[in-house]
Amino acid sequence: MTGRGGAGNPLERLLDEDPADLYENAPMGYLSTLPDGRIVKANRTFSAWTGRPPEDLLDRRLQDLLSVGGRVFYNTHLVPLLRLQGFVREIAIDITRIDGSLLPCLLNAVEVRDDDGAPLLVRATLFEATARRRYERELLSAQRLAEESEARSRVVQKVVFDLAAAATPEDVATVIVQRGRAALRAAGAALVLVEGEADDPQELPALRPVRSEGVSRELLRRLRDAAGGRLALELAQGLRSIVLDDRLRADQPDLAASMAADGLTDLVVVPVSADSRRLGVLVLARGAPAHGDLISLDEPGQHRPLTPAEVDLLWTLGRQAGQALERVRLHEQTRQQAERMAFLLEAARLMSEARDVTETVHRLAGLVVSRLADVCVIDMVTEHGLHQPVARHRDPGRQPLLDRLRGGSLPVRSPLHPSVRALREGRTQWIRDLDEARAVLDAVAPDDAFRETVGRLELVGVVGVPMIVDGRRLGVVTFGADRHRAPFTAADVEVAEQLALQLSQVVDKALRLEFEERTSHTLQASLLPPSPPAVPGLATAVRYVAATQGVDVGGDFYDVVRLPGGQVGLTVGDVVGHDITAAATMGQLRSVTRAMSADRPSPAVLVGRLQQNWELFELQRMATALFATLDPGTGELWIASAGHLPPLLCTEGRAELLPVHPTRMLGAPPAPAVEWRGVLPEGAALLLFTDGLVERPGADLDAGLARLVEVAARACTRDPEQLCDRLLSELAGEQRADDIALLALART
Repeated sequence: MTGRGGAGNPLERLLDEDPADLYENAPMGYLSTLPDGRIVKANRTFSAWTGRPPEDLLDRRLQDLLSVGGRVFYNTHLVPLLRLQGFVREIAIDITRIDGSLLPCLLNAVEVRDDDGAPLLVRATLFEATARRRYERELLSAQRLAEESEARSRVVQKVVFDLAAAATPEDVATVIVQRGRAALRAAGAALVLVEGEADDPQELPALRPVRSEGVSRELLRRLRDAAGGRLALELAQGLRSIVLDDRLRADQPDLAASMAADGLTDLVVVPVSADSRRLGVLVLARGAPAHGDLISLDEPGQHRPLTPAEVDLLWTLGRQAGQALERVRLHEQTRQQAERMAFLLEAARLMSEARDVTETVHRLAGLVVSRLADVCVIDMVTEHGLHQPVARHRDPGRQPLLDRLRGGSLPVRSPLHPSVRALREGRTQWIRDLDEARAVLDAVAPDDAFRETVGRLELVGVVGVPMIVDGRRLGVVTFGADRHRAPFTAADVEVAEQLALQLSQVVDKALRLEFEERTSHTLQASLLPPSPPAVPGLATAVRYVAATQGVDVGGDFYDVVRLPGGQVGLTVGDVVGHDITAAATMGQLRSVTRAMSADRPSPAVLVGRLQQNWELFELQRMATALFATLDPGTGELWIASAGHLPPLLCTEGRAELLPVHPTRMLGAPPAPAVEWRGVLPEGAALLLFTDGLVERPGADLDAGLARLVEVAARACTRDPEQLCDRLLSELAGEQRADDIALLALART
């Protein structure tokens, strides 16, 4: 009690009365209600807030003191929550004062129940939330503004993204009309472009609606008539609204009538410009709800002014539309150039897909007459002079006329012929008009029949372009245009020259490949051994299939040698690589192997000799090889492998790989070879092969060997020829990354 003063001290009395005073004059409202909401007790604070004396609150239901929305919430949410969990926390409600004003509050309540769980009383506290409610409204307003700003940013981003893909004015109009209409939730929109100069006072520019959605042509026509000769002035006024009001009805009755007929309240006119050029306007029609809107918050016929944010967004859309229109106009100017480039790309694709020079020139001529010219003639330089492999006309009905002119070769033509001049001078020849074409025809025509045939082709323009690579003249391409087609332009001639250059490069490469292929065939034929010798009691078959990639030559080989004493030496090998060097190494290795087989060494000894003397032979590549010695009479068989795949034995419908263990490949450090010995039964077939038969890029070698065994078991036959054909048919595809060499034999 020390420090509180005497009994008569005011603080002492206040503290003694503290519980009652704290209840009655607390900074929040206290009240107790029955389960049905009737108030049975309330403190002075709550009475003061409502403006009602305490006795007026008793027996009054709490829900009757709430706003209309609060009553609904009380019955549908608050009471069920109390029944469910026995309490509620910070429920926002509005208390209706005696003067009808609303007091924002936060309600906390607990339900007091008896021992059986039946509700007896509800005790509640209410906190005034006016400042908090104001803060929440400000926060929501700021959030709404941020969301609106973000939404505008998304609209602009979408517009910029969509306009980036626009290639024509119609594409631009589609984007701007749809995005602008959606952004303003307008009933309709239209993009109207100015045809001509809007600033020219001497001429009334035309307005061309590029795209319109929900805006009638009648309305656009009335809008154009209302602008009249003041189009430049109207566009210079910038973004504005044309409101359907008494003033518009008086000044522009036709426009007002058209707007009224369409149920519009106003038109928003957004200038579309780029830099200082006024290109047109975006017209947004507002009034009737936009298509798809089930509910409109605007009163019918009510004009809603644009917000600053909407004005800023529309200005941005107008500028973006203007920049996009300028870009597509530039695109229109370069469209022909793009088409020419596309034509050249298509030509390159067609030439790349052709199998040979003949197919290349035929494909190219067909493309030329479909896109560039009426006539295409291609002459090629050959060993016997110039040959004309193709002459094509766009019109199949006139093709026979062109075929009549293909008889003579270029050397017998007149020196004034544009093709002859192009080839002789090494530069393009261009006949530009009909008079020049007639003069050339009179000079080059050998007879009247030729002149009459050319005249029926009605050519008015001819371009001859030589095909030259590294100073070598490969031929000439001649393009012709008849009077039904527009004359050739400088751009057309440039395309023709690019086309001839592409064809020159393709032909040059094809000629080089053909020469290499002929060389490789000759080399391969000279290096491979002749047909296996006839051996009594033994049937043999060999196959060599070249890879389809690269030069048609490789390092795979086979050999069958008759040895002293009636034995037969068998060899299958594969030199590393797939080129001329591999083929040359293969030929050397086959010759060395034959020379070393003269004294009939066993296969293991032969492997050892080759490994020991590899450096002496100066062979440039490593190699794998399988060596076998067979006695045709007894069937005795000896096999040794230098890093090569084991042979396949096929007998009585079964196939298996013989257990031949390979040593290191030839050219690697020497290692002893393990020799396999066995007997080749009568009627059985033995297959020696290279890895091209079983290996596939990206596939497992074991899987390839298993596939070989499976196919061989089904193809098992005493005829080595049939066995080779069956295996190649099922295992060697059309596209082969490696060569395939097969050596099959059977005891008969």
